[in-house]
Amino acid sequence: TDRKKLHTAPVGQVFRLRPFHILVATGGGYAGYRKYEDYKLEQLEKRGIEVPVKLASEWEVALYKSVPTRLLSRAWGRLNQVELPTWLRKPVYSLYIWTFGVNMKEAAVEDLHHYRNLSEFFRRKLKPQARPVCCVHSVISPSDGKILNFGQVKNCEVEQVKGVTYSLESFLGPRISTEEMHFSQAPAGNSFQQQLVTKEGNELYHCVIYLAPGDYHCFHSPTDWTVSHRRHFPGSLMSVNPGVARWIKELFCHNERVVLTGDWKHGFFSLTAVGATNVGSIRIYFDQDLHTNSPSYSKGSYNDFSFISNNNKEGIPMRKGEHLGEFNLGSTIVLIFEAPKDFKFNLKAGQKIRFGEALGSL
Repeated sequence: TDRKKLHTAPVGQVFRLRPFHILVATGGGYAGYRKYEDYKLEQLEKRGIEVPVKLASEWEVALYKSVPTRLLSRAWGRLNQVELPTWLRKPVYSLYIWTFGVNMKEAAVEDLHHYRNLSEFFRRKLKPQARPVCCVHSVISPSDGKILNFGQVKNCEVEQVKGVTYSLESFLGPRISTEEMHFSQAPAGNSFQQQLVTKEGNELYHCVIYLAPGDYHCFHSPTDWTVSHRRHFPGSLMSVNPGVARWIKELFCHNERVVLTGDWKHGFFSLTAVGATNVGSIRIYFDQDLHTNSPSYSKGSYNDFSFISNNNKEGIPMRKGEHLGEFNLGSTIVLIFEAPKDFKFNLKAGQKIRFGEALGSL
């Protein structure tokens, strides 16, 4: 008799489902399911069982892209910059080292207490002798990672993994004007691929390197070349691990990326840093105007910047092995370049490679 009455509100007023909540829950759940599927595929590959290619449908890609990966990646980037208490650094970094197999004996500073936040730990430098640069071969690996694919570019299509391709023109964007390049342009009637090949008898080659979260996160110049132009595509930030690359056609064309183009002794040369989920930023050391994963950019567009000016007629010269840039977490680097027909890759698909090791030579 002395009980008090409880005044309750309708359920709809207590918790109202909004479209954004449904979108995040559905997309996030599906992304988790895909991660599990990727794990199963990796286990089959380790056992030597060939996995058939099964591409995502349009609605699956749209559902995955509905996850606010750009917002989450910006949040992750800010979280990485939060300074950790000294007593917490060793347990946090040790868990990361154990999870992703990081070799701290190669780090310039092995003491985990030295790194104030996760961002500093991700961008750790290596000991000078840890990555000797191959002097014999003309093209070296710009980073640590896993070789996803390599070979000649055919029919204006490039393979991101075996059997899954993307459009060369969609990936690099429209042809850069001849005023920003050191060599003459091919006739306009030729295909996009033929326009990139500037010397008779040459072919166009490509190489895709995947950087896992535990890899060394800086990348370097793969050869002696001159960078004349930068093109930034905002794009999405979907995962680029091999399982997703096998599932989504033109994944690299969907994602945010920074395309550096120029020339080397054999003609056209380009290096593209592809963004991914939780990659807070892509940094190019000599390009202070570049800001990636910014909310001010709109998807579907791109931004050009030329390093050739009245004061600099040549562009940015890069030496083989020189520091070029860095990721805040694992991602992918794509090399597309022109070379004579006798250029040979010294690689196997799926192999691990380290910065400084040979990719190929004449």
